[in-house]
Amino acid sequence: MAHTDFERMVFEELKSIETGATEPIAYINANHYTQHNLGVADGLAGFGAALSALKDFPEAAKVNTVRVFQDGNYVVAHTDYNFFGPKIGFDIFRFEDGKIVEHWDNLQETPKTANPSGHTMLDGATEIKDLDKTAENKALAENFVKDILMGQHPENLASYFDGNNYTQHNPGIADGLDGLGAALAAMAQQGIEMKYDTLHKVLGKGNFVLTVSEGSLGGVHSSYFDLFRIENGKIAEHWDTIESILPEDKRLNANGKFGF
Repeated sequence: MAHTDFERMVFEELKSIETGATEPIAYINANHYTQHNLGVADGLAGFGAALSALKDFPEAAKVNTVRVFQDGNYVVAHTDYNFFGPKIGFDIFRFEDGKIVEHWDNLQETPKTANPSGHTMLDGATEIKDLDKTAENKALAENFVKDILMGQHPENLASYFDGNNYTQHNPGIADGLDGLGAALAAMAQQGIEMKYDTLHKVLGKGNFVLTVSEGSLGGVHSSYFDLFRIENGKIAEHWDTIESILPEDKRLNANGKFGF
């Protein structure tokens, strides 16, 4: 499927971190750019400062975006990064009058090994299809987060899956409902609680849906970005990143992690 103009712009904007190309800077509204990465200062100046800091890092920056999709004025990207160390990230950009005016992201250190089922945090399906099912797939992902991850109706768990046919890319969880159950049981045994308190945003295109949530992991204030691939009304594949949220005294902007 050909990329939309906004999808292409996001792809080029992210790739410029690696290449140093200056043209994609023009995709950002220089007078109005709100930054939600709490470790980067606000505005275009903050973005420039972050890029400048890369010059002092011993390894050359690498950026490989493997999934990108547009939902209205928002574009979601799923990317393999190497800047200040290897990371997997989701980025969300909001467009206004053809320019990028707002940015969110969620980054997690890339694990050194595959998960128990041999999957990485990035491999798997990339084809966007079922565009006519976008609305119902977004509703299904939203209901799953509320029912299962937020614990409103845990008894509905099995209804969201086609039996044990479920591919998992979380680095610590194996495929299938069996793998999910085993991982949750192991966390409980270790006294590690994973809480989803607030669902902030749902973005999707066809069979891919990203949910943005806030909660805590082991008592640490955290953000959860979950990407679902939905097939025939069931969740078939899942990727995620989990990031601890910087405390207020360490933040370089006052925009908050979410603020949709």
